[in-house]
Amino acid sequence: MEELQLVSDPVLRRDLEEIADSDMISWERFREKTILVTGATGLIGSQTVLALVLAGQKRKLNLTVLALVRNLEKAEKMLGGCLGKGLKLVKGDVTALPRISEKIDYILHGAGVTASRQFVEQPVETILTTLKGTEAMLELAKSHRAEGMVYLSSMEAYGVVDPERFEVREKDYGYIDPLEVRSSYSESKRMAEGLCAAYAQEYQVPVKNARLAQTFGAGIPKSENRVFAQFARSILKGEDLVLHTDGSKAHCYCYTSDAVLGLLKILLEGEPGQAYNVSNENTFSSIRQMAQMLVDAYPKSGSRLVFDIPRDANLYGYAPASRMLVNSEKLRALGWSPRVDLPEMYQRLMESMKGWEEFSEKKES
Repeated sequence: MEELQLVSDPVLRRDLEEIADSDMISWERFREKTILVTGATGLIGSQTVLALVLAGQKRKLNLTVLALVRNLEKAEKMLGGCLGKGLKLVKGDVTALPRISEKIDYILHGAGVTASRQFVEQPVETILTTLKGTEAMLELAKSHRAEGMVYLSSMEAYGVVDPERFEVREKDYGYIDPLEVRSSYSESKRMAEGLCAAYAQEYQVPVKNARLAQTFGAGIPKSENRVFAQFARSILKGEDLVLHTDGSKAHCYCYTSDAVLGLLKILLEGEPGQAYNVSNENTFSSIRQMAQMLVDAYPKSGSRLVFDIPRDANLYGYAPASRMLVNSEKLRALGWSPRVDLPEMYQRLMESMKGWEEFSEKKES
């Protein structure tokens, strides 16, 4: 078989190979199946699409991946290597679905607003995109009698948990203020999960919720501005790591390839109506600890840890300061386990980022 040239990034290519070669997934269940992925140009969505196509080619599964996208040009740049090899692009929006002629067997629903600033600047759109989009996908799964569906939720669905009891399992919920505009994201995630559970109960739609810890790795978009990307850029450029909070917020993380494997595991083996945490507990650290880890690990960068805290951090859409160790025992019980720890997450991320123009220019100068 001719080698499938999915991506030019060698680090991302290795990640995709690791997913496609993993024995965690019962790949045969995807034979002759059609899988719809929404949010297919997002970080998780795009890597799920690429990995499924690669696994389908390697294992001769004859599976079809439908990628729902709003921007065809962007999708063709990201996923063009898969076209004609098991991938079809479907132009549309989750809140206004186009007609889909294919029989859909599985759905991985990841479309939604993800930028923190939008949560505070466009809270109405944040909520309605989540709820209307999820309803549309559930109705699609219902009408097609899909064999499985996963809704990509978030650890933010837990809200702010008790700092003395900060290890959370799927039934441990904290506090969310519905009148705080930043809650548009976390409240809509909770409501969408409830809608999924309702469809599972009333209509027997085999949908499961995946609560993702913050996920990053090779292949992040060049426009990514969340703290992990800011830190990686600073190390590569030899700049200081600047914190705009006190850095006490402490969470778990998950590498992209580990997260994709977790989602596929839940899709195939999770229990309908249930939620599953997708998190690597071994990565638990505060923002400040993570920044210091990088400063210590890359002394040649000359980067230092400094603080520049604005008077009103809420204007930036930052999540409330909290400590939350997201326990993934429930998913591990299905046979999943994360492989990449936090130092290696950054190592792979920065190796991938070195191929960006802004860093290749620095190398040449």
